[in-house]
Amino acid sequence: MILVVDMNWKKDSLAYTEFVSPILRVIEPLEACRVRHFLELEPSELDRYSHVILSGTTLKDFSFLNHLERFQWLKSFGKPVLGICAGMQTIIQVYGEPLTACPQVGMTEITTLKENALFSGTFQAYALHTYSAKPNNQAFDAIAESSHCIQAIKHKTKPIYGVLFHPEVRNQDILQRFLRL
Repeated sequence: MILVVDMNWKKDSLAYTEFVSPILRVIEPLEACRVRHFLELEPSELDRYSHVILSGTTLKDFSFLNHLERFQWLKSFGKPVLGICAGMQTIIQVYGEPLTACPQVGMTEITTLKENALFSGTFQAYALHTYSAKPNNQAFDAIAESSHCIQAIKHKTKPIYGVLFHPEVRNQDILQRFLRL
C-alpha cells in the first residue's frame, strides 16, 4: 500500500484538490493507497506502507516547515520516499540542509545531472515553488537541475528522492517509475 502525505496547511483544504488529488489519479489505478495529513501521521504506522509520497503545497504555504519534528522518521525509514516540491523541501530540511530562494511558476526544462531510476535526459516539467535546495553534505546528490536551480535530489544510500517540479502535472511516468522501486 502507498502512503500519500498531504503536506497542505490544513486537512481537507482546497489545496488538496490541486496537490493531492492529481497524485491519487496516477497511483490509484496501479496500487492501493491511503492519504494522511502530515499532522495526523504517526511514525508507528509507516511499516504498513511500501512507498511514501510527500505532496506539494500552494506557493505560499510553508506551515510544514514549522513541524519538521513530525518528519524525523525520514532519517531511519528504509523504504522508497518521494518528496514533491514541499516534500523535497521537507526532506532536505530534516537532513539539515538549507533552502535557497528560487521562485518559479510555469513550464521549465529539466536536465538530468546523475543517472537515477526516475528519469533521464532533458524534459519539460511544471514548476511551482518558492524555494529550492543546495545539498552541501554527504547525504544527497543533486540529480537534476533547471536554469534556475536544483530540481531533484537523491539520498546517497537510501531510496529517498525529492523533486521540486510537479510530476503529477505533466510527468506521471516519474510517479509510475517510483512505484517500481
